[in-house]
Amino acid sequence: MDTSEIRSKYNIDSIGAKKAEYEALIATTPTSNNFAQYSYFSNLHQLISTLFSYIERYDQALEMLKTESDPTLLEMAKEEQKNVETLICDTDNQIETLEIEHKFSDPDDNKSVVLEIRAGAGGDEAGLFAADLFRMYSKYAETNGWQIVIVDSNANESGGYKEVIANIVGENIYKKLKYESGVHRVQRIPSTESSGRIHTSTASVAILPLVKDIDIQIDPAELRIDVMRASGAGGQCVNRTDSAVRITHIPTGIVVSCQETKHQSQNKEKAMELLRSRLYDRKKKEEDAKRENMRSSQIGSMMRAEKIRTYNFPQNRVTDHRIKKSWFNIEAIMNGSLDEIVNDIDQEILKIKLLEENK
Repeated sequence: MDTSEIRSKYNIDSIGAKKAEYEALIATTPTSNNFAQYSYFSNLHQLISTLFSYIERYDQALEMLKTESDPTLLEMAKEEQKNVETLICDTDNQIETLEIEHKFSDPDDNKSVVLEIRAGAGGDEAGLFAADLFRMYSKYAETNGWQIVIVDSNANESGGYKEVIANIVGENIYKKLKYESGVHRVQRIPSTESSGRIHTSTASVAILPLVKDIDIQIDPAELRIDVMRASGAGGQCVNRTDSAVRITHIPTGIVVSCQETKHQSQNKEKAMELLRSRLYDRKKKEEDAKRENMRSSQIGSMMRAEKIRTYNFPQNRVTDHRIKKSWFNIEAIMNGSLDEIVNDIDQEILKIKLLEENK
């Protein structure tokens, strides 16, 4: 093993300088991009430092093999050389993986997200499927220690959702969930179906970065804010005060609303968060369009053919059509066991990006 060649690949002083540069920037300009860059250079610096320490051990073992005559010490040196060679290769591969992931990373990867789910084709069954998807993501959030807060919802009479919007708050959530955006299709026998016929329904999922004031500025003069009485299905849970808030962004026509709390100020704050996220997403899409690189995760018109994933209950199967891969045990998946799916999709899409880069 040529350790000098491996060492020459990495300039630890330069990486350390970059780490210090972004650490200083965070103090004055705490943007998501600066945090992401600092995290990358910090992790890279740590891995390279570890690699160099292994190289030192490897070189010391080689020197011992050249100078020692004691059989016991020679055997120890051979064992050390073998073990450290494996550690060097593993760490070098980790560095290369980190560099590739950083090259194709999104500056919003470390952000919390807005989750939007809307029932599509399929009537009441589509609403029930939308509710099932919301429960799936809620369970996944719970497993990861993320906080999920409903911003707005519109239930239908069957107990499903016409629409549900929630914030999921935590670390690196956008990185985990960004490829969940798209149309999801379900094939199953509804509980109301007496003939046992399989129905096909859809729901759309949107994952937007949850952004702060520093990420996107909104002119208050461009807003129309309406306060109204919250709507609901009736009973004790109905919010009967005029605390529901609807905000219209006049230049774009984007309308957001929140009625989930009894406090007008809290509803307004949540509605503003949602508005910032939608404006930020709109801005990102416009920038992508200029580069002729529209995001593959954009949502279509909710028609059955425009799907990214199918949940087939009779076959106990979930299939992602972008990477042409299936997973089984649909009950566990619907109960939030999404790690395998999320990781597989992330890795396969990274491979696709690398292939396109090398064309």
